[in-house]
This record gives sequence, structure tokens and C-alpha cells, in this order.
Amino acid sequence: MPLLLAVAGPVTAEAGPIWPPKPKLDHVLVQTSLYTDHFSSDPEHTNQQKLASVELHNPQRWLVGAAGFKNSFDQDSLYLYVGREFPFWEPAESVTFRTKLTAGALHGYRGEYRDKIPFNRYEIAPAALPSVGVQWGRVESDLIVFGTAGLLVTAGVRF
Repeated sequence: MPLLLAVAGPVTAEAGPIWPPKPKLDHVLVQTSLYTDHFSSDPEHTNQQKLASVELHNPQRWLVGAAGFKNSFDQDSLYLYVGREFPFWEPAESVTFRTKLTAGALHGYRGEYRDKIPFNRYEIAPAALPSVGVQWGRVESDLIVFGTAGLLVTAGVRF
């Protein structure tokens, strides 16, 4: 049990227990991509992801989201996911540094690019994306690592 509590992170009195997640909306985060870089210099890669995403967050820092974007090969793609945020440093009242882990289904790698991501036999593949980010008031930014392919910087606003 102590290991579970250590992995789950701190629980505040206002948030309550982390499981099961409460179906209560705390805020909505709308994001877009600012910068993308691929680790390899494949001339077929595009660094213009044109990402737009919406995440619904509950008071316990659980989230559910959807992101539409152009994948590395300029194909329309969709990522439907769930996840959780883990704050690790709050240097000021309105500033929080945190990590985030999301996991879900990725659709969009088709045709000759279908095998560019693992387990994509039916053009829907599982995906898990770790990130590190900062929230400053209503503004947030994340550095997301997408597998061994590259990284993406996003920015968004909470409502």
C-alpha cells in the first residue's frame, strides 16, 4: 500500500482519494503545437504538426482528451487518451511544474507509413506519451516526447 501511495503522489484534502476518479469537471485545457523536432533527419518527416487538443481535467488531476494533428508524414491523425498529472514543484502560488502521462489510441498512420509506429495493424495503435510542463495561471506549456521519434512543445489555456 505505501508503494501505491508513493506512485500516486500526494493527495490534497480538497482533492480526496485518487481512485476511483470523480466525474467532476475542474477545468478544460485547449492546446496547440508550437514546435516539433524529430530525432532523425528523415527527409519525409514534417515538423508542422498543426496540433489542436482539448483535455477535460477533474480535481484529482485525472484527464481525458482528444488531439487532432498532422503526423510525421503529413497525414491527418487523431489521439484519444486518458492520463494524469503529477505536480512536483510549486515555486509560487500561480506556478506549478509537473509531469503528465497519457495513454490511448492513435489513428492516422496509413498506407506506406502504417508500419512506422508499433502495433498499428488495423491503423489504430496504442500510444503512451510522457511530458513535463509548467502551468502559470491559466496558461500551460508541455514538452512531450513521442516515442523514439521526436519531441513536441505545446501551449494552451485553461477555462
